Amino acid sequence: MKVRMAREDLLTALQRVQGVVEKRNTMPILANILLEAKPEGLDIVATDLEIGMRGLYKATVDEPGAVTFSARTLFDILKEVRHSEIEIVVGDNNWVTVKAGKSQFRVVGLASKDYPALPAIERDGLLSIPAQGLLQLLKKTVFAVGEKDTRYVLNGLLISLLPSGKKVTIRLVGTDGHRLGWAEQEVTPDNSAIPSSEIKVIIPKKAAIEIRRLLEEDDKEPLLGFTKNLLILRKSGLVLTSRIMEGTYPNYQQVVPKESSKKVTVNKSELEGALRRVAILSKDKAHAVKLSFNSEHVHLSSKSPDLGEAEEEIAAQYTGEHFSAGFNARYFLDVLSVIETESLSLQMETALSPCLIQEQGNPTFKAVVMPVKV
Repeated sequence: MKVRMAREDLLTALQRVQGVVEKRNTMPILANILLEAKPEGLDIVATDLEIGMRGLYKATVDEPGAVTFSARTLFDILKEVRHSEIEIVVGDNNWVTVKAGKSQFRVVGLASKDYPALPAIERDGLLSIPAQGLLQLLKKTVFAVGEKDTRYVLNGLLISLLPSGKKVTIRLVGTDGHRLGWAEQEVTPDNSAIPSSEIKVIIPKKAAIEIRRLLEEDDKEPLLGFTKNLLILRKSGLVLTSRIMEGTYPNYQQVVPKESSKKVTVNKSELEGALRRVAILSKDKAHAVKLSFNSEHVHLSSKSPDLGEAEEEIAAQYTGEHFSAGFNARYFLDVLSVIETESLSLQMETALSPCLIQEQGNPTFKAVVMPVKV
């Protein structure tokens, strides 16, 4: 195998797969990428057996062939060299020579036949979705997905496709039991791609993060689809696949509070800043901050026997009776970080009931934060 390629194109390809390659070293070959030189260009493949990514890149192929070798090593080489063209040559015993101007590197490779095969993907039946729309849904939900939660399905993001006539509502939900993000958008895809019934799947958080990264590259419209056990995303010559998680997602609709008489309207930036400052003296495990609501203000306070106490007051609009509730400041700030409007509303029935957080004038996004005792 002998192939020449622009450094920038190869570096872009390597940046894309860094999040996919397996880093826990359970199978050494999963730390590698597969390079397949074909007449039409260079195929670059990465997988961790849960997520797979394949992309075809423009290259001059002098000798077709295939090899696998360390994704991290090649990435580190490309970051340091400055020559505009990279040459990759595979020799005996899968030794890979990487040339960049006067620099040359010989890297240990492995046979391509040992690399796990990605599933065959059909082009039909994929749903066309606005890139920025899907990106916003992911940003507003991925933050709430669990990390190594003992309840396995909470480590995944729920994706629902709800068909209605010629339209489909895409709904994403993430929760770790302490906070929840729910976002949805209605799209009008090609009629042939509209599912005949509701689709619900759970994908790993890692897959959701990789999809978000691909969408952040440009506004090119992605195609989304599902098989019995796979999510498929096509975009800009790339194909990303993710295993669908088994299990039943909890009934999130029961957790989301209904409209409440206790509705507080506050400025997002003021609340975010006050929470950050007051939380400085709340370094316990719960990061607990007490919020007290009255007709004109929200009073924030924290207290720590080891550090001291802090308090601050911000303006608010509220017509209900005075009440107080405690929250984990970190969870609350995670929600505020994805809110895009200047003002937001907080709604809850009692000091121990879930708090519903919504953007002003946007019914398609809901966030919930569970209270803590203070």
